[in-house]
Amino acid sequence: MPDEEPQDPAEPPLDDLEDDTVGQDAPPGAVDDEPEHTAIAAPAAMRRTSGVLDALPDGDPEAAGDVAAVAAVDSGPVIEPPGERVAIGRRARRASRAERIHDQPTQQLPATRALSSSAGGTEDTRGSSATATTPVEALRAEEVVRTRMFLKICIVIVAAALIAAAIAGGDPVARLVVSAGCAIVALAAAWLLHVTRDPAKFTTQRLAITAVLVAIGAYGGVYYWGVVSPATAIIVYGIYFFSFGASAGATLGLYLFCAFLQIVVSTPVILGWVVDRSLIKTSQMSLREQLMSQAVVQFLYLCAYVTARAGRKTLLDAVEQLEKAVRAVSQREALLAEARAELDRALRVGGPGRYTDQVVGSYRLGLLLGRGGMGEVYEAVSVHDGTEAAVKLLHGGALSDPQQVKRFLRETEAAAKLDSPNVVAVLEVGTTTGEIPFLAMERLRGHDLAYHLRRRRKLALAQVVALVRQVGTGLRAARAAGIVHRDIKPHNLFLAEQGGVASWKILDFGVSKVGRSGTLTRGHVVGTPGYMAPEQARGDEVDWRADLYALAALAYRCTTGHPPFTGKDVPTTLYDVVYKMPTRPSILAEVPDDIDRVLAIGMAKQADDRFGDAEELADALVAAATGALPEGLRLRADALIERHPWGHRL
Repeated sequence: MPDEEPQDPAEPPLDDLEDDTVGQDAPPGAVDDEPEHTAIAAPAAMRRTSGVLDALPDGDPEAAGDVAAVAAVDSGPVIEPPGERVAIGRRARRASRAERIHDQPTQQLPATRALSSSAGGTEDTRGSSATATTPVEALRAEEVVRTRMFLKICIVIVAAALIAAAIAGGDPVARLVVSAGCAIVALAAAWLLHVTRDPAKFTTQRLAITAVLVAIGAYGGVYYWGVVSPATAIIVYGIYFFSFGASAGATLGLYLFCAFLQIVVSTPVILGWVVDRSLIKTSQMSLREQLMSQAVVQFLYLCAYVTARAGRKTLLDAVEQLEKAVRAVSQREALLAEARAELDRALRVGGPGRYTDQVVGSYRLGLLLGRGGMGEVYEAVSVHDGTEAAVKLLHGGALSDPQQVKRFLRETEAAAKLDSPNVVAVLEVGTTTGEIPFLAMERLRGHDLAYHLRRRRKLALAQVVALVRQVGTGLRAARAAGIVHRDIKPHNLFLAEQGGVASWKILDFGVSKVGRSGTLTRGHVVGTPGYMAPEQARGDEVDWRADLYALAALAYRCTTGHPPFTGKDVPTTLYDVVYKMPTRPSILAEVPDDIDRVLAIGMAKQADDRFGDAEELADALVAAATGALPEGLRLRADALIERHPWGHRL
């Protein structure tokens, strides 16, 4: 940034200051300021830079090409300095449109529609295999339990009806009919009870078949007891129960079927076409009385149907209102946590530190930029040529912890191996006269991704593509050097501005895996839970594909405005990472279905199912935004989504 704005220095790359990492060597401290829960973290340095230019540097021809491809369909917000609108790429003018902000926690939104495939979509009938986290899903889960209860009651009624028929006697033919009807009801109820032991097998089709069989069997009882007997109350009860179901078409069909059966059974008896073999005969009633009684029965059927449908709608509306209230409270709590984290930063940084004005290596230290559980970061200038730098020193107390020292040295080893414009540059490493290790890095001015997401919640799609390309370049360099970062997250991606050009840089290699050596963290889960690859969350061996997963998870976060996983605590989040797919992106943001497909591949549970590198991910995002996603990728993504649907547990 210009020299006339010294009040806005940006923090340098940090490992211990923004380290939402899990693991034996993670530093103690406060929670992260991302809305999702993370593991142990240390307070971050205060973000005090002025606004930076957007994520697409003017001199990047690939980024400019992406903007040209995506701009027509991208209407998201841009990263802009206060009071100034910033254009993307070559200052392409955008049509303004209010950003739709979703206020739902991501982990509470299952998919509500199936992703249409190239061959046409099909209804997802997995039922309760998904977490019941919306009103519709909650009522569906309740319907499974309620149906099983109703079926058990049906079996009890069948037993009671057989006993009553044996005691009451009556016409042998009528007794045979009621016995057959009871058998049909019992078999249908027992079949659906058996099938729905696994709630995932509960489907509208199976429920409809059972309902039809139960209705047919129940009319055996109506024939035995009489078409104007109290037996018709059983039909009213059944209509009310089934009409409370999810499928409006199926419930209407069942009501009409019962009304039709009532006419079929009663009309021949009333008109004398068949012998009335029931216990409660209608022969003593006039024709007018019989017709009126049937009209009353039909009216009761209609009332049962209408009341059940209205009751379902009222219940659904009430649950939705409750859910909105819970979401609003959760959002306010998240905002309050962010405000507390920002206050914590403000109180900890910006003034002189214990090493201010001392010379460390080739640099004289200035004001403190950040402090964490493991070390401190100072602004610094070279005593030789006055160039700026940022110097990180290990806390004196951390020297007594071999794990902390090893982690610091690992960061220096990893960062020193990398030479990429998208990885923070290491200028010097060494020890002070007091034998305290230090690491001098290039001075960055700007803000990290977490800062931008707090301001705008999500990025424009063209900015997401630029981020993926540039961070992917840094990850490619890390892969070539045999390094796995293992902690790609918003706080470790920094949008640095220099000479009017902004570019993304990867920070913090403190929990990285260098080469094949992993003894420092072997057997432990390290990283930030919400952005970990499943294999990393399990504590398994990881490679560069874990970083690629984290980059896709960041693209999900930037595109939708929601982290992919936000469990109430670290174990819950880790479980969800391994065993659950996040909410479908197109539910959270207005993006094409092809974006869902691209992110499904990028965040695949199996490493072999992911993209080959970040360049492929970025190209696929551009193609998805413009409707040009190759058919092969569509089919590949649809197969993954069929295997691991959005919003469902595995």
